Amino acid sequence: MPTRARNATKHPIEPHEDYGFFGPGSVVWKVWGYPTAPTVALQRSVVVEELDPALVAAVDGTQDIYRRPRTRYDRTLRYFSMVAFAGSKDMCKAADILVKVHSKAIGNLPYGGGTYDANDPEAQLWIQLTGWHSILYAYEKYGPGKLTADEEAQYWESCAVAAEFQTCSPDDIPRTRAGVRAYFEHMRPRLEASPIARRAMHHLLRTELVLPDVPWWQKPAAAAVAKSIRIATIATMPRWMRAMVGIRQPRLVDALIVPVMRIGYAMVHLSPRAELALLKRLSPSTVPIVAPVKLGIPPRTAEVLTPAEARARHGYPKPSEAHQEFRARQAQRVFADGGKAGDEGLIESQEVLGRLD
Repeated sequence: MPTRARNATKHPIEPHEDYGFFGPGSVVWKVWGYPTAPTVALQRSVVVEELDPALVAAVDGTQDIYRRPRTRYDRTLRYFSMVAFAGSKDMCKAADILVKVHSKAIGNLPYGGGTYDANDPEAQLWIQLTGWHSILYAYEKYGPGKLTADEEAQYWESCAVAAEFQTCSPDDIPRTRAGVRAYFEHMRPRLEASPIARRAMHHLLRTELVLPDVPWWQKPAAAAVAKSIRIATIATMPRWMRAMVGIRQPRLVDALIVPVMRIGYAMVHLSPRAELALLKRLSPSTVPIVAPVKLGIPPRTAEVLTPAEARARHGYPKPSEAHQEFRARQAQRVFADGGKAGDEGLIESQEVLGRLD
């Protein structure tokens, strides 16, 4: 019978099959397990991403961030957490289904001509590096501080490992802070503050949209939390980027939010159950992914795999090679027939990434 425990939600938590791709003692578990990750870091990541013209075209095409912001946040955080903490089979399945989900996000760019495809390797590289950089940045700014040189080297090597679950190549992942900076400098001239990018970024900074409803007497505290996260997220964004999209925040506010958030996160981090209670409010479907790690529930098999070993064991192709025929049919529907891409992948994803309603 599998080992079980109960988390702050009072629901039984199942152990993972194995340690996945990082495991105890890894810098990934250290950084991604801090409460900055599901809050400021994720918000920063999804906000900054919108400056890429192809990515924001895909986001605007689905309208999901506007129609169901809380669901979109929940599913995104669940996937991010699976990369770091889930067992190898579950992660392989999630990466595989995500290719089918992204196959729907194709079309013609609304500005400047050309097309977009959420499975394009360059688009996936932008998402990968923006996400991992944001996770580390928030940890350093509002958490325990900078990693050691060895830990940071391990962090970016781990980012390359995680890139094997995207359609981009792990060879394109920089392995140093300087390399990451060079990548973002390379991307800067390509970034655009288009009308749909501005709209998306301002919308995604409305933290209150992803928080659950609370009784009237809790609303002032909930509003204060949402405002604090928004301020903290903006404080991590370069001023040139803020100027591009019309986001304004005084330097004094940038400075004052740092000790507030550091103290708040440090207090939450004192108790795994407090962290899980926070996570439950933000993203209920992510709790079963993170809880075994936070509660010290060992996996059924105490091993760490490489992505290649996991794909061979569980029978999955590389994401860049997955569902080629299905993706071609989606492209036929959109570009040749002038119709809409099918929802098959999105529907199938509910079993893995959480429900859409």
